[in-house]
Amino acid sequence: MVAYTFYESDNRVRRYAETLVKRGDHVDVIALRQERDPRHEVIEGVNVHRIQKRVINERRKIAYFLKILLFLVNSFIRLTLRHLKNRYDLIHVHSVPDFEVFAAVIPKLTGSKVILDIHDIVPEFYASKFKSPNNSVVLKWLTMVERLSTAFADHVIISNDIWYKTLTSRSVNEDKCTVILNYPTDIFYKRPARGRASARFIIIYPGTLNWHQGVDIAVKAFSIIKDRAPEAEFHIYGDGESKEALMNLVLQLGLEGRVLFNGILPLEGIADIMGRSDLGVVPKRANAFGNEAFSTKILEFMALGVPVIVSRTKIDQFYFNDSLVTFFKPDDEKDLAEKMLLLMTDTKLREKTTSNALKFIDKNSWSIKKKIYLDIVDSLLG
Repeated sequence: MVAYTFYESDNRVRRYAETLVKRGDHVDVIALRQERDPRHEVIEGVNVHRIQKRVINERRKIAYFLKILLFLVNSFIRLTLRHLKNRYDLIHVHSVPDFEVFAAVIPKLTGSKVILDIHDIVPEFYASKFKSPNNSVVLKWLTMVERLSTAFADHVIISNDIWYKTLTSRSVNEDKCTVILNYPTDIFYKRPARGRASARFIIIYPGTLNWHQGVDIAVKAFSIIKDRAPEAEFHIYGDGESKEALMNLVLQLGLEGRVLFNGILPLEGIADIMGRSDLGVVPKRANAFGNEAFSTKILEFMALGVPVIVSRTKIDQFYFNDSLVTFFKPDDEKDLAEKMLLLMTDTKLREKTTSNALKFIDKNSWSIKKKIYLDIVDSLLG
């Protein structure tokens, strides 16, 4: 597996890798490295090779592109050397970026099968990240790269049904593309024994700190309720280009001590913290990208028995309804604040939605859905 990500905190990549190892396959992962991470580590039987450091602070297009391009070169070299030493049957490449799939060109030419797994659809992701117009030359070029990347792969996995329609309408045939959501992994995301450690009411956001995630909307909403809910705290876990701006916003709103920032944690750590919180929030903006980007944290909160407030985006209305989550109007901090107070004060509503959500998860967990992925792997390998 090749992924421009931190393996230990990426549920999607770890889920595939550990599933394959548990059935007896040998899996190597080529990924990014954080400051104190070892270059090589075995995690749950998976050989993790961390080949490049990354600090998530890119504000300019060129800085973002150069880091990705460097990873493409480094991963191509590392993957090629390892393949020539002991040939791989299958290379599973994770996007963003989709052109990372070309790191597998030598294995592909020598008989390996290649899966391209598109976590975020690249042209729309780029437009959101750098606020580019939809008709820009760069977006047209990225769409062309998407077509070349999907053509190179033997099979394409896409992360939600709306993007499946987009991708199959412009870049890949339907019979070569499969939808696999970010289903929660049972090992980490099981409902813990509930117990309040203190009188505090913990609201939590875990994830990437980018503009389209709308965390600033949640901070502003919390500012509205802070005096009416003195026992509440808002905990933010993650990193990203918006972190500095968010910290400045907290200072401007006088929320020091009430809004707390924490770094990126491995799955084991963040799952435990999420399970001990009282309320989750997924405040995405409803722009072209956020409106269609599926957040795995919703399913994870549901699996942990934690009620969750969700922006009423196109993608989340596609999969969920008011019996499973509490929706708020996108980009509306006042409505989000009202929903925070509603769930803080209405115990029966919290219990009802979490009960319905757990029934939903019984049918939509990785233990149920992993067969989709294993069938793809086995069909490619004959």
